[in-house]
Amino acid sequence: MNDKAFENKVNRDIDRAKKDIATLGDDGVAGLSRKAEKLTADAKEMVAGPVKAFNKEMGQGLSQYNTKVQNYADRVPGDFSKKIAKYPWVTITMSLAFGLLLGVLLKPSRV
Repeated sequence: MNDKAFENKVNRDIDRAKKDIATLGDDGVAGLSRKAEKLTADAKEMVAGPVKAFNKEMGQGLSQYNTKVQNYADRVPGDFSKKIAKYPWVTITMSLAFGLLLGVLLKPSRV
């Protein structure tokens, strides 16, 4: 679940809890509502930090991966990376065919 979906779920849960509390209609519920709001705010703060750190680390990791792949593609002779950029459907088809061939070769025989 990504951070936006998680935030939406938390907001829906908060709204549902507020509606449930409002239906009670008691003065004591106002204090309970304030405590619930404080707890939800604390939970959002606690979750927001790790989610941002995770997204930052993932972004850095993907950037490093993309750089390495681009370096390998640039090393292949014949302007291979330019051809891949120009004809991506051919590359995808070739990758699928290679994967199927590899799967057939490595699949245990069924007798």
